[in-house]
Amino acid sequence: MPLTILGLKNCDNCRKARKALPDAAFRDLREAPLNAGEITQLLQAFGEPLINRASTTWRGLDEAARGASPAELLATYPALMKRPVILGGDDGPLLGWNASTRGALGQT
Repeated sequence: MPLTILGLKNCDNCRKARKALPDAAFRDLREAPLNAGEITQLLQAFGEPLINRASTTWRGLDEAARGASPAELLATYPALMKRPVILGGDDGPLLGWNASTRGALGQT
């Protein structure tokens, strides 16, 4: 299965992943948001760490918005997703562009 990178075109980590994986498809979540089924699948795979609580978007939310369910947050604010998410690898979906993810993809 070909790799797909889910993220934002302005995200530094997404840029690094795209550069390291030039053959992977890229989906900008602001242009093509996740549907409810995709959000559910990603939350089942990663749980709460899928929500980036260190992001500018999170800091800009009021307490009422922060109290929404993770699925509602991701549907309303796609930029809240920790990025990138890489789909199609042998190890299942991967979250973030870190040493563990790079190792699973055979990157150095």
